[in-house]
Parts: sequence; C-alpha cells; structure tokens
Amino acid sequence: MRTSRRPGGVPDQLETDAIASALADAIWIYGDDPWTTMAIGGSCGPQTCTLEVAGTRSGNLGEDLWVFDVTPGTGAVQLVSADLRSLPPDLPTRLDELTRAMLPPGTPGELNLTNVRWLPPPDETQFVLSYRSGEEELSSCGMDITLDAVLPGIVSRLFLDC
Repeated sequence: MRTSRRPGGVPDQLETDAIASALADAIWIYGDDPWTTMAIGGSCGPQTCTLEVAGTRSGNLGEDLWVFDVTPGTGAVQLVSADLRSLPPDLPTRLDELTRAMLPPGTPGELNLTNVRWLPPPDETQFVLSYRSGEEELSSCGMDITLDAVLPGIVSRLFLDC
C-alpha cells in the first residue's frame, strides 16, 4: 500500500499489518498466478475509510476491482463490492460455448457476448455472462446468465428489454 500508484495513494491509517493481512485474506484472484499489475487507493472519513484494490495479470482480459469499508480503529475490513473481470483471454469464448450448449435453441440467438465476470467466494466457480443485441438506440435486448462452470449448469437467467 505504501507504493500505491493512484493519485492520493492510501491514507496512512490504513497502512497497518493487521489491515494488510485482512485484505490478503479477503481478496481472491482467478487462477494460481498473482496479479502482475496492481493499484490501491483510498479515502477516509471520521470513523471509516474506503479502500479500492485493483489488479490484473499480464495477458489477461480486464481487471479485478475490490472495494472495502475499513475501520482503522479496529482493523475491521468489510467487502462492499467485487467486480472481477481479470480472466485468461481464451476463457470467455469457452464459457460462451458452454453456456450456449446448455440453453434451449435460439435462446441467446442473435445476442452477442459483451462481458464476462467471475463471482467471489463462496460462488467462485460461477461466472456472469452478459449478452446484448448491440442495438442500443432501439432499447437493446439483453440477457445476463450466471453459469456454474464446475457442475456445469445454468444458475440463473435475467432477460433485459426482450
């Protein structure tokens, strides 16, 4: 945290071993290799702080962004959100093929895969695949599918403006 590349960096009260350890326990990455690029930043109010940790691995698509509420006085770290998109470049295509094979014929049909993200534990074997028609000006039809890649199976489908 002391070498943050983000403007403003990390507030001094967050640079403790206890908070660093809690963050290390809370942050997961997809795969076995650590991030090769990371950025950390934060801001503090009177009682709590917000800490953002972003990272990716060389050659991966996207990046992971973890956002935490931190209470410096107690060292408590609570996950606010995780937007996890750092994936190997071939994985979205493989997940798309698996998803389309499980859906009734024509379900995503003409929809294009636009985004893939993975879910944090306890759902780390699940991915959300976002499909859109690409006709944004005509109230684009879309579908978000949550896929469990280990079972494998469709966990949920959400249709948007279809």
